Amino acid sequence: MAGIIVLIIVALFVLILAVRCICIVPQASAWIVEALGKYHETWNAGLHFKVPIIYRVAKRVSLKEQVADFEPQPVITQDNVTMMVDSVVFFEIFEPKLFTYGVERPIAAIENLSATTLRNIIGSMTLDQTLTSRDEINVQITSILDDATDKWGIKVNRVEVKNIDPPRSIVEAMEKEMKAEREKRAVILNAEGEKQSAITKAEGEKEAAILRADAVKEQRIREAEGEAEAIKKVQQARAEAIRYISEANPSEKYLALRSYEAAEKMADGQATKIIVPSDLSNLAGIAKGVKEIL
Repeated sequence: MAGIIVLIIVALFVLILAVRCICIVPQASAWIVEALGKYHETWNAGLHFKVPIIYRVAKRVSLKEQVADFEPQPVITQDNVTMMVDSVVFFEIFEPKLFTYGVERPIAAIENLSATTLRNIIGSMTLDQTLTSRDEINVQITSILDDATDKWGIKVNRVEVKNIDPPRSIVEAMEKEMKAEREKRAVILNAEGEKQSAITKAEGEKEAAILRADAVKEQRIREAEGEAEAIKKVQQARAEAIRYISEANPSEKYLALRSYEAAEKMADGQATKIIVPSDLSNLAGIAKGVKEIL
């Protein structure tokens, strides 16, 4: 009976040991396995069997992209302004073996490397350049960190400078400068508006004067054309009347009478006396001579 119990205990022990030797590596993970204290192999996602006592899982590494948010670091610019700058590093592990054996405390190493790189980059810039060149700083620090961390099995995808906090005195001076600049732009815009308004008004008055002059000119041209047309019509009418009279072959008495009427019109009611030849036949003779000329 005692032998059976021992066998059962041994069987249970073997079963438990066998179960513990079964290892399942989850997706996006890698396990570093050592054999007797030395690196043996890297297990990727899937089912694996571990030899008891000999094999040991030294490190479980996540292959997902990770984010390291570091504390603000004091940085001095080229023009001796001290400000606090904090950054965020996005990285992923592409070689678990190098990540495990390449550096002690790799996240701390990335943090220190990021801080020193920020100091070097911003130390070569002025305050204004630092505040306006955040994208350039991100590109430079990403390139430097990515090159430096290759030997650790880490790929730095990007680095973002989260905050740049200048001293309070610098911020107040910048606010005053911005306020003065805004007031200056407002004055300039107001002056430009008044100038444009005056120019527009002068151009409008000029256009109005030109239009008035053109209107007067057009009116005078039309009046002159009308007068010329009227004179032409009158002369045509007179010529037509003379032609009709000539074609009608009027008598000498009629011509004498028309001559008298013409003399009366020449007086136009202003003369108190009209001198008429005593012999109307002479006047008729003159009129007949005019007829023959026509």
